[in-house]
Amino acid sequence: MKLQHGKKYDSEIEENFRMKIYAENKHKIAKHNKLLMMGHKSYSLKMNEFGDMLHQEFVAVMNGLKKVNVSELQKHRKHYAVSFIEPDKDVLMPKSVDWREKGAVTEVKNQGQCGSCWAFSATGSLEGQHYRQTGKLVSLSEQNLVDCSTSYGNNGCNGGLMDYAFQYIKDNHGIDTEDSYPYDAKDEPCHFSKADVGADDKGYVDIRSKSEKALKKAVATVGPISVAIDASHSSFQFYSDAYH
Repeated sequence: MKLQHGKKYDSEIEENFRMKIYAENKHKIAKHNKLLMMGHKSYSLKMNEFGDMLHQEFVAVMNGLKKVNVSELQKHRKHYAVSFIEPDKDVLMPKSVDWREKGAVTEVKNQGQCGSCWAFSATGSLEGQHYRQTGKLVSLSEQNLVDCSTSYGNNGCNGGLMDYAFQYIKDNHGIDTEDSYPYDAKDEPCHFSKADVGADDKGYVDIRSKSEKALKKAVATVGPISVAIDASHSSFQFYSDAYH
């Protein structure tokens, strides 16, 4: 695991500590997958780069969504995001839609040990909208958001919010491409370049309703939607695949 994921420890004591955690996590994974084979679980777990981390450490690193109230949100944007207006009731919604098949979704990306999930959520949505408008799928730079949108309320690897990211992109007149501004999974000085802009946004819309039906309609009619999920549950640390 150390070689595969580039793990380095400062002392023999730390290495022994991490080895103990790894062994315990490996046991948990095996126990869970045994229950899966018996039909008591619906998803599998698999060892990954988080195998030497306590669950609370995993949560601290990976749960990067910054929770804010409306009043704080308004401090960081010039115009409050409008609400999503659902399609007319007479509009027939498809039973399913996969925007990957339509070419609107980039390959799966890895945020590493940096609480930048908010940046990946923002770029994923904008990549889809950019594709729908231009017919070109361009991978956009999460690192650009991590480094450059702090004045909008984001905290880089210590968390952020997609709304802040979209407002930054709007005011900044664009976000760089992934190729021109690659991801390093750490906070760095901002080096955005207008010459390398891959996409822009004219604003953003919040789906206010907590109804999954509203989200379903938005995904069906608009495209990939920026969302956040609570990854603090222990199953997320080693989640591998779902079985039905």
